Amino acid sequence: MAKNVLYTYEDLECALKKYITFDDELNVIKKAYQYASDAHMGMLRKSGEPYIQHPISVAMILTDIYADYQTICAALLHDTVEDTNTTIEEIEEKFGKEIAFLVDGVTKINQINFSTESEATIAYQRKIFVGLSEDVRVIIIKLADRLHNMRTLWALSEERQKKNAKETLEILTPIAHRLGIHKIKSELEDLSLRYLKPDVFYSIVERLNQTKLERDMTVQDMLKEVSELLNAHDIKHEIKGRAKSIYSIYNKLNKGRSWDDIFDLLALRILVNTEQECYIALGLIHSKYRPIPKRFKDYVSRPKTNMYQSLHTTVFGIDGFQFEIQIRTHNMDQIAEYGIASHWSYKENNGGNNSNASKSMQNDMEHKLQFFRSIIELQDEGATDEEFVNTVKSDILKANIYVFTPKGDVIELPNGATPIDFAYKVHTEVGNKMVGAIVNNSIVPLDYELKSNDIVKINTNKTSLGPSKEWIDIAKTNQAKTKIKAFFFKKDKTEYIEIGEELVKKELRKRKLSFSEVWNDENINKIIYELKLKDLEDLYFNVGSGKYTATHIINIINAPEKSKEDYVMDKVILKDPKKLNIKNDIIVEGIDDIMVNLASCCKPIKNDEIIGFITKGNGISIHRKNCHNIIDFSERLLPVYWNSNITKKYPTTITIEANLVKNPLLDIITKAANNGVNIENINTVSRSQVVVYEVTILVSDTTVLDKFMNDLYNLDFIKKVERIIK
Repeated sequence: MAKNVLYTYEDLECALKKYITFDDELNVIKKAYQYASDAHMGMLRKSGEPYIQHPISVAMILTDIYADYQTICAALLHDTVEDTNTTIEEIEEKFGKEIAFLVDGVTKINQINFSTESEATIAYQRKIFVGLSEDVRVIIIKLADRLHNMRTLWALSEERQKKNAKETLEILTPIAHRLGIHKIKSELEDLSLRYLKPDVFYSIVERLNQTKLERDMTVQDMLKEVSELLNAHDIKHEIKGRAKSIYSIYNKLNKGRSWDDIFDLLALRILVNTEQECYIALGLIHSKYRPIPKRFKDYVSRPKTNMYQSLHTTVFGIDGFQFEIQIRTHNMDQIAEYGIASHWSYKENNGGNNSNASKSMQNDMEHKLQFFRSIIELQDEGATDEEFVNTVKSDILKANIYVFTPKGDVIELPNGATPIDFAYKVHTEVGNKMVGAIVNNSIVPLDYELKSNDIVKINTNKTSLGPSKEWIDIAKTNQAKTKIKAFFFKKDKTEYIEIGEELVKKELRKRKLSFSEVWNDENINKIIYELKLKDLEDLYFNVGSGKYTATHIINIINAPEKSKEDYVMDKVILKDPKKLNIKNDIIVEGIDDIMVNLASCCKPIKNDEIIGFITKGNGISIHRKNCHNIIDFSERLLPVYWNSNITKKYPTTITIEANLVKNPLLDIITKAANNGVNIENINTVSRSQVVVYEVTILVSDTTVLDKFMNDLYNLDFIKKVERIIK
């Protein structure tokens, strides 16, 4: 691990001039440094260093991976908006939109608390993860920022040390792995282990130090032998002894490997000029040293999804020591160490200031990793915020098996993944039309657990009716689960449309009106215009899902044309009861002028026994007295009462458990309409031997609610109806 070093601007400039040759760009960097230095003037870090040491150290880390000048500028400026009076607008004015965009991106990431699972935080994480697909340089700056912070983590409290180390290990190192930036990933892992498990960390360090001299001598002897072998066959090469990271040793110990096994295993890395020479070198090494079976991996012909390429083999070398040998080209080595960052335009264009080439490089970077494609695809699937973030964390950041399509394309999945997960990773329609799976030329069940190097073929049928709901339980990835749920949402929508159409026809029959005469284009368009709907399907869906009753729909047809004054009144009257100010509906004892909100967890309605909960900054939250969410906060409760004069409807939620019959929703919606209850939303919670609906309704008081619930029990197929508190 690198030590924390104090740098000057001259140190940074010296590092930059090794690959940035244009004075204009160096001048912008110097301007950014001076701006940051002035902004942070007088500020100290917890370590006691002048604050400017942090941004300049982040920039120095980025010079190791040949970051472009915009990225270096953003690194120098990345804390100015968060920690000083500087605004993004000022950054844009002085340094342009691109640098301002990068600074803004890093600032937003710094505001995330990854360990908090509140709805707001989850929604924000979603924005950040999607944002990464717009410009990968944002996260590269963040990785360098975190690396320097980890190097100075000793200055924080033990609690903060563990929190930051945990966040680093769970969120940021997997992203570094996805981007292929091994150099940063490895140091972040070691530093995280140092603070999370200091006893383990220092015991490994001690064992390494005890055997270092012997291992170094053995590696040098082996290096010399292999070099002579390659020279004899005119293969130009470079050989490096490869130190194992402390975290990788810890992982092997965790998997049951013994200390002796780990410390007897030494490592070399051979760099050659061409891909062909990789295989020639491999053949020469295998001819001289006995390879260990099942330890050969070819990532040259089948690269990992983060672009990593190398040949891996393990052989018995000098004095019986096992040697892990990696063979790759110099270019492959750059990608292995720096991943996607190895494609900076300076490196590819030899320092040329070509904006088109730079844009081309950026587009290339954004599309090379399946990681980013997965994020964009998931965004398009319509996943909820929580589903989205859980998928990124569990399916994308922690994926670690590699399977292949019949054409040899690599698909990366998490441990335990099934053919269902594979199918939906390939394409949504492949999953929806899947009828079976073949793994390594054998038919397997859909719950088969895939393993690395499996070759998977998905059998599809265009006439397939789609996935089964049981697949949601079989699938291991949130991505597959989300896509299956999306399929059934669309299917349920069709069901609601059919129910809505039937309810309209039933209402017309009830009024002894002819469907063909009344239900014409003129009247349908009148309803669509009045309710601001999209089309006839949308109209049926809103009736079928309970948003509007069929009675209300037909009444619109018979209603007289509205005057101009009526339309004006419609605009000033709030029709959604949830949006009405409830301040005058609730009497707060001893307080007149205060913000009042109905709690979303227990959703009280008139005549419920209620209590007021004093929130922090959001006024009084009104709960039902039996709400479990306020039990432990007696000191923040105060008496409140319903105003007896109110006549509004309020939302509350009930669950309805019913036996499977044809169109149960039709009868439920009819009962609601008969009781003056508006259905706001219906969500199917489960569907096996019984179906469970979670229904949000608008109701005036508990008397109406009780009558509606009792009426539901009169339906033969209803098993249970209850009001819920979340």
